[in-house]
Amino acid sequence: MASYTHDDFTMYYEIHGMGEPVLCIMGITAPGSVWEVHVEEWSESFQCITPDNRGVGMSDKPVGDYTSEMMADDHVRLLDHLGIEKAHVVGCSMGSIVAQQVALRYPERVKSVILMCSWARCDAYAKSVFKHILKAKAHLRAEDFMEFIQLLIFDKRSWDDADFFAGLVEGREGAAADPNPQPLHGLEGQCAACVNHDVLGELEGLRAPTLLIGGENDVFTPRWMAEEIDERLPNSELHLYADSGHGFHFENVEDFNQRVAAFMNANH
Repeated sequence: MASYTHDDFTMYYEIHGMGEPVLCIMGITAPGSVWEVHVEEWSESFQCITPDNRGVGMSDKPVGDYTSEMMADDHVRLLDHLGIEKAHVVGCSMGSIVAQQVALRYPERVKSVILMCSWARCDAYAKSVFKHILKAKAHLRAEDFMEFIQLLIFDKRSWDDADFFAGLVEGREGAAADPNPQPLHGLEGQCAACVNHDVLGELEGLRAPTLLIGGENDVFTPRWMAEEIDERLPNSELHLYADSGHGFHFENVEDFNQRVAAFMNANH
């Protein structure tokens, strides 16, 4: 794992494969390693960059509120550090709002954008969800907090699948044994970025080819959020997986990996 430092902030990242660069921005609570099942396939054709976001993993975790603009700047400075002029940008959940800001603030740096389980603004329900995530983090053991997140992001069909469920249990055990858990203040900073993100009035300026992708049964970021973005973007397509939740990309790994790779190949 490598790192770069700018203005006293150090970001850690990994690079996988060779080819056109793909910046992979992960969601709230999760380090860049969570991209593994996707990058394993994409890295056969692309150079995949998987940073740890501000507030989690090996990257610095400053105290205080973060913003989606601030986090977008982190990632563009990483591209600068790597000498990458232009990249595909894939953002998952919180990573998708950061990807929006990268595309809006630095349009010349973006080849295409893939927005996974995304939103342009939070309503009262979403704000309460993020508030409750913080309460759960403050009061639950690591494995129980992971179970709470799993309840938010996976569809019933995944819980009913014995093999998938075994993976969920394994994930909780991994959280309990994690030697570098996200501190509460890191999650507080990320939650602030999520709740305060509002670019609904700016989306017409996001002109990069954009794939909006998610799950029809997502209760964390419901489908209206993706549809609202799609209505305002001038160059987008929308795909929602049936019987899938916020973690749709794990519930439909093979199709998702191939669909995103095809989109990037079509917009290089």
